[in-house]
Amino acid sequence: MDCSTTENALINYLIRSEFLLLLLMDRNPQPRILSAAIQYWKDEAARTNRLAATRSFLVRLWDFARNSTPARLRQRYGDADYDWDHRVNTTSAAVGARDRLLGAFYSSYQPTDPALFREMLDTIQQQANLNFAEFTFLDLGSGKGRTLLMASDYPFRRIIGVELLPALNQIAKENLHAYRSESQKCFSLQSICADAARFRLPEGPLVVYLFNPFPEPGLHQFTQNLEQSLREHPRPIYVLYHNALLEHVLLQCSAVRKIHCTHQYSVFRVA
Repeated sequence: MDCSTTENALINYLIRSEFLLLLLMDRNPQPRILSAAIQYWKDEAARTNRLAATRSFLVRLWDFARNSTPARLRQRYGDADYDWDHRVNTTSAAVGARDRLLGAFYSSYQPTDPALFREMLDTIQQQANLNFAEFTFLDLGSGKGRTLLMASDYPFRRIIGVELLPALNQIAKENLHAYRSESQKCFSLQSICADAARFRLPEGPLVVYLFNPFPEPGLHQFTQNLEQSLREHPRPIYVLYHNALLEHVLLQCSAVRKIHCTHQYSVFRVA
C-alpha cells in the first residue's frame, strides 16, 4: 500500500471517521456491516491464514477509504451516459457510503458497459446458437439493475436480477418501472432482494450473468447450487462471467466447460 504521507493521513482519517461512524450507527436490517466484516475475515482466514486475512481485510478498508475521496467519487460519474439516455439511475457514483462499505466485503457495485454487454450477448448467441426466447436471463448481484434493462433489448422469456443490498434492489425496482425503450423486446423483468450465492435457480434454460458478484467462498456456494439445480432439473445453462477473476472456481465444477473467452469475459456451458 504505497502512498504519500498526505495520502496516509487522509486514509487514516477516513478509516477512523467514516468507517467507525458507519459501524457504530449501523441499525439497518441485514446485511449488517460488522457481520459482513467478521464473516469476510473468517472466510479469508479459513482459505489462507489469519495474517493473510488481516492483511486482506486492511486492503479492503484501504480501497474503501481511497475511493471515498471527492475526486474518486466524481470519477464514478463517468459511466452516466446510459442513465442520461434512458432517464434511470444505474451509475456507481450515487451509491451511499454504507452500501459501498458493504460492497468492500461482498462485491463493489459497478455497472456493465453497454457496448461490452451487447458483445457478450452476441457472442453467446453465436457460440451456442441460442434462441433467447427459450431462456431466462439471470443476473446474480444485479445492483441497480442496468444489466436487466440492457438484457430486455433481447427476446428473453423473462429476466430476473438478484441483489443482496436492499437499497440497491429498491433502486433497481424503480429503474425497471421507469425504463422505456423502443428497442425493448422482453417485458417480464423482476428484481429480487436475496443472497445471490444461495438463490434457488429458476427452472428452465438459463443464461446466468456474473460480474464478480462474490468473493471466493460465495462463488463456491454458487457452483454447489448450480450442480444441485442441474441434478434436479437437467437443462441447458450458460454462464457469462465478466472480469472472470475467479473462473478457476467455476472450472472446478465437473459440469462446467469453458466455450469462449477474451481478456474481458468468459463463456461457460453447464451440462
